[in-house]
Amino acid sequence: MKTIVLSPLDLLVASGFILLAGGLSVAMRLGVEKRLLVAAARTVIQLTLLGFLLEGIFKLANPFLVLLLLFFMTFMAGREAAARTRKRYLTMMWDTTLAMGVSAFLVGAVVTQVVVGVKPWYDPQYVIPLLGMILGNALNGVSLALDAFLDYVTTRREELELFLAYGAEAREALASPFRAAVRRGLIPIINAMSVAGVVSLPGMMTGQILAGAPPLQAVAYQILVMFMLAGAYALGAVGVVWLCGRKILGRDLRLKLEILR
Repeated sequence: MKTIVLSPLDLLVASGFILLAGGLSVAMRLGVEKRLLVAAARTVIQLTLLGFLLEGIFKLANPFLVLLLLFFMTFMAGREAAARTRKRYLTMMWDTTLAMGVSAFLVGAVVTQVVVGVKPWYDPQYVIPLLGMILGNALNGVSLALDAFLDYVTTRREELELFLAYGAEAREALASPFRAAVRRGLIPIINAMSVAGVVSLPGMMTGQILAGAPPLQAVAYQILVMFMLAGAYALGAVGVVWLCGRKILGRDLRLKLEILR
């Protein structure tokens, strides 16, 4: 199957959709046209730079460079996840980075080494896109779970303090907010899996079909990706809420909501 190559002129024509969205923002006085243009410019610049970077990494196939890029992507994903929450504390970015890093590398290792059987283990053609997909999607679940957890412990502080006053342990007191937060973090991937192939044609499958892969092979990879993301969402949400809970409820079993800002 022939792959259609896009030229700069094709992308210039496609940029008309950005102008359309910006024009609607101006006409409706939404006030987001500037942010929209900046976001579009960042998309072009960031993806172009990434494309050149990946070309170099693919040619060199150096495990050190692959790991360096993955660590950088993990840090940026953790930073973005922390920035999306309404309440923050000092070490939140490190908690989100750690939770996402552990979930992404653990799930990614199983997928690339056990399921797909990538050889060598650091093959950038598989490792970078799959880990990037995990990080890009899981940060949504991590930020939602963290935001839900912090919202629960602040709005229902008296209830939690009453539990603690009656002798509840940390695990017992935080059980309800923990479950509520993880449940919230899993909603995006549950919704995505529910409508996959019915309402939407997922990105991985679309990309492979456009690249000329047989539809059933594209379907197999998309199913793998959906299951992979479900695991990453779950591990990331559980991890970040557990780390946050250790900050919010100290060893003296006292809520430390003063650390939030």
